[in-house]
Amino acid sequence: MIPDDREGGTGEEHLRLELRGISKQYPTVRANDGVALRVKPGEIHAVLGENGAGKSTLMKIIYGAVQPDEGEVLWNGQPVSIRSPNEARALGISMVFQHFSLFDTLTTAENVWLGLDRSISLEEVTRRIRHVSGEYGLEVDPQRPVHTLSVGERQRVEIVRALLTDPQLLILDEPTSVLTPQAVQRLFVTLRQLSEKGCSVLYISHKLDEIRSLCHNCTVLRAGKVTGEVDPTQESNASLSRLMIGAEPPELQHKASAAGDVVLAVRDLTLAKTDQFGIELKEITFEVRAGEIVGVAGVSGNGQQELMAALSGEDRRAAPASITLFGRPIGNHSPRRRRKEGLHFVPEERLGRGAVPTMTLASNTLLTRTAAVSRGGWVDIAATARLAEHLIARFNVKAGGSGAAAKSLSGGNLQKFLVGREIDADPKLLIVSQPTWGVDVGAAALIRGELLKLRDAGCALLVVSEELDELFEISDRLIVIAQGRVSPSIATSQATIEQIGEWMSGLWPKDGATVVPLNAATAKGVRHAQA
Repeated sequence: MIPDDREGGTGEEHLRLELRGISKQYPTVRANDGVALRVKPGEIHAVLGENGAGKSTLMKIIYGAVQPDEGEVLWNGQPVSIRSPNEARALGISMVFQHFSLFDTLTTAENVWLGLDRSISLEEVTRRIRHVSGEYGLEVDPQRPVHTLSVGERQRVEIVRALLTDPQLLILDEPTSVLTPQAVQRLFVTLRQLSEKGCSVLYISHKLDEIRSLCHNCTVLRAGKVTGEVDPTQESNASLSRLMIGAEPPELQHKASAAGDVVLAVRDLTLAKTDQFGIELKEITFEVRAGEIVGVAGVSGNGQQELMAALSGEDRRAAPASITLFGRPIGNHSPRRRRKEGLHFVPEERLGRGAVPTMTLASNTLLTRTAAVSRGGWVDIAATARLAEHLIARFNVKAGGSGAAAKSLSGGNLQKFLVGREIDADPKLLIVSQPTWGVDVGAAALIRGELLKLRDAGCALLVVSEELDELFEISDRLIVIAQGRVSPSIATSQATIEQIGEWMSGLWPKDGATVVPLNAATAKGVRHAQA
């Protein structure tokens, strides 16, 4: 439960930021249509809308990354023309994008340094990162190369980089989409501290409970237009959903299922870390059966990336028999061979791994769906276009057709396309990492519903998510990964969020112990036994 704590006033009566009649037209869509927005100093102001409603475009206009076709921007009461992110930062505007803008081959400190005054030395930047990350409870190692970080860890880097600029306005685009509940609470403390110091926050999120708990005001967008300006404290999740998508999201039908034969079995999987910042996998053992969803919970950076690489075939160092599919060893099989054997995979990173940003949706289907490629290597262009159009229609993806570039889609719509691409392949085993990252409530319900349909059709599913509510909603069994080890499995119906939270710290029963719901007394006993 998110604490309802909004102390820290909305500051002076003058406006920090005002938008008047902002419009932006792209070739296939009008992203913003006469948008008005008013933000006071010290105000935490939510911008809410379904995927493709125009939120990210509006934030990029404020940040100078996109120029509006019409309208006026006022900053501290004065009209301004913000022509670049550099000009925005000079004014005191910082932004954390949903799709991160970090260089993989550089360290955390080097990435942060690029966005700051170059008169500051790298050593000073490193010191400041340690100070700010410690002050706000955002764990960041300045020396780690970005390519070794999980998505959640990269998000912390982006937030720390923005805080180092001492902003007057901080824009956060889906900041909690891959953060654990504990990390979300720490972020909220940070944002309330900034609010009390007079910093305004524009907060984009699809998580309605967060908005109602954290934000002072809320502007709702639908199809590029403002449909409401409300006090979120006076709204319910249902009323905000109606403003956002015109209806309440459908309730999931999660009926009990009888699990079938073992599809995926992992036995004593141990892998050394590939670099000094990686996580060693230690004696990983679990199984997934036909007709069930096994959820994997855990704090970001505890071995999820390494486990997914071993299961998908990106890392083929595993002993062949340590990973079996229908009883056949596959530990050294390539990703392509695993797909042929029925294993499909959706990675947590949409752009760069799940899809090639500059390629069309039709071309991106070829990354995992190769039926349109002949044995001689010829591609049936019409067939790939038909498949992409089918996925767009089936999963309600808002896009400019099969020829649209992947990077032109909003994050949530691209996620629906990528998850849909693998679901539509009729997998025998589907492994999904962060299935609803940055997805609105309607699209999240659609994706989760499709995963449940796949389970009911007999598919085995392994779902890695840092959203515990999501795992409790769709999983039949849960396991937790911590420090490169996995817990025993527990039926979701017998688990509690408090128990899983304890397990995320590595505090679970020893081998052979009975797995029971963890109340306060049990938790104390486990901590004592583990000491």
